[in-house]
Amino acid sequence: MSSFKYDNVYLKDYETIAGPEEEKGNITYQNTISDYYFGEEKIEDAEIKMQNICLTNIIKRNKLTNKIDLLVGGDLLNQIAITSYNIVNRNIPFLGLYNACATFNESLIVLANMIDKDLIKNGLAITSSHSLNAERQYRFPVEYGSPKKSYTTVTSTGAACCLLSKEPSKIKIESSTVGTIVDYGIKDVSNMGAVMAPSAAVTLNKHLKELKRDINYYDLIVTGDLGKYGSNLFLKLIEEDYKYIPNNYFDSSSIMYKENQNMYQGGSGPVVVPLVLFNKIIKDKQYKKILILATGALHSPLMVNLKKSIPSITHAVSIEVSS
Repeated sequence: MSSFKYDNVYLKDYETIAGPEEEKGNITYQNTISDYYFGEEKIEDAEIKMQNICLTNIIKRNKLTNKIDLLVGGDLLNQIAITSYNIVNRNIPFLGLYNACATFNESLIVLANMIDKDLIKNGLAITSSHSLNAERQYRFPVEYGSPKKSYTTVTSTGAACCLLSKEPSKIKIESSTVGTIVDYGIKDVSNMGAVMAPSAAVTLNKHLKELKRDINYYDLIVTGDLGKYGSNLFLKLIEEDYKYIPNNYFDSSSIMYKENQNMYQGGSGPVVVPLVLFNKIIKDKQYKKILILATGALHSPLMVNLKKSIPSITHAVSIEVSS
């Protein structure tokens, strides 16, 4: 069994920063940056700076200096380099994780299990992505001017950090399900929605079966970054394979941008889930029981160049919000 229920794990605080295209979209964010360089000479330093600000603000606001039991997280850039460089000289115990765009939920699951078992008292989850960094690494540099396929997504820019602890708050981490790797044999690096939709369907089914829940137990089910095309595939898969028809569902990346921004199928990246969760879902105050399905494509430029198919994974986290 890969699903876990938690008695006393709460999300106490969070901090986010969103990029320039995200600021133009459909969501109002805590903080934004006006350009991709964020006052730095290199885009890598801009992403480190975004993470650094989120982490520093959480620490200061909660007076956590020398009181953090564990920091968990990662990013997309070359062996989670951004996160590692962010915490240099901070003297914080660190577990670096990588599950591509599912990394944020993976971080929450690791922390929730350790807090629930009284192994630690508190912990921070952190992640980020940067359009110019990730597009260069996984597809083509923006400056190259390569035309994109209509079904592609565009990497979202931003950073997020949140604090989990046993101290009660209005946001409870109620349960989770660790996903399994699914590979439908797709090799097109632009078609991330089709790559990840099957794993989202598999994890949703596993979560509901193992916790003995009906799909409409949740007020809202949210996927991570399938995009418009991928989220339609997801809905078809869960209806045809498992007979699930959710009352309320949307894909985070599909709602981030306005049509006139020309962001193709929507955003992608590990920051998509926390940006939408913290800046829209929780702020809307409409939903009490929320299931977040963070999706990730586990490819690399090397494996794509070797003509390997692209595996994917989805991790589920159930959140309960009290008034």
